[in-house]
Amino acid sequence: MKLACTTVLLLVVAALGHAAQSSRPVDWSSVKNLNIETNAAPTNKQHMPPSGRITNGVIAERNQFPYQVGLMLYVDGGAAWCGGTLISNRWVITAAHCTDSLTTGVDVYLGAWDRTDKKEEGQQVIFVETKNVIVHENWIAETITNDISLIKLPVPIQFNEHIQPANLPVKSNSYETYNGQSAIASGWGKISDEATGATDLLRWAEVPIISNTGCTPWFFGMIGSTNICIKTTGGTSTCNGDSGGPLVLNDGSNTLIGATSFGIALGCEVGWPGVFTRITSYLDWIEEKTSVVNLGN
Repeated sequence: MKLACTTVLLLVVAALGHAAQSSRPVDWSSVKNLNIETNAAPTNKQHMPPSGRITNGVIAERNQFPYQVGLMLYVDGGAAWCGGTLISNRWVITAAHCTDSLTTGVDVYLGAWDRTDKKEEGQQVIFVETKNVIVHENWIAETITNDISLIKLPVPIQFNEHIQPANLPVKSNSYETYNGQSAIASGWGKISDEATGATDLLRWAEVPIISNTGCTPWFFGMIGSTNICIKTTGGTSTCNGDSGGPLVLNDGSNTLIGATSFGIALGCEVGWPGVFTRITSYLDWIEEKTSVVNLGN
């Protein structure tokens, strides 16, 4: 009996060790940023090659955003990069347009600040097979509708100072609009329209949330109740490489209210609103797929 227990323990430890670090070498110069950009007319949407960014943001402190996830997506033609958000010890939220073209799967970067430094303290890279990725059943690329997906980690992750989940909105607050409130967007996307690739260091920006009514004129026919928009005055916005990444309330609660969805093809610094998937619209779906829910006190 003792031998059997020891064997089981060793198998569990081995599984944890295997899941903790992907051994795939990375040629960062060949990793594309993934994003969706639109010309603001329903007939002119462009599902662009992988891209994304926080333009005119600031470099994050280490462990400032322990819920931040990086995603190395293995797709036809190579690898692409997106962001995501850890919401429990097994689940990550990202955008459907990040994961709808996976081949073998995705490397999930947890606890990372410098995404290129595999020896960085606290950084873990876990490979997840495509079969453990759930793209929303009603995702429509042509209209960028239901742009949300879930990634299930192969084993529960241990939380520490480098890795912590964000909080889902309290379910009873699912009709909250957040209009006029301050939020934080973060990621490794392009830091300017002139940049040729994503940044190595995690960046963030404080952004104001605007109403869908105020956002709609910028994106004719594309903004619905399942979107949430931010104002980008001064060129501060999400960009190529930030796709799927978090938008959280700037009130210390780490409440996840958005996942980066799309922007305008003219560039990230032109002042058009940034558009996110509104997390409150999908709380029932998330609970159904993951059993993760925030019922409040």
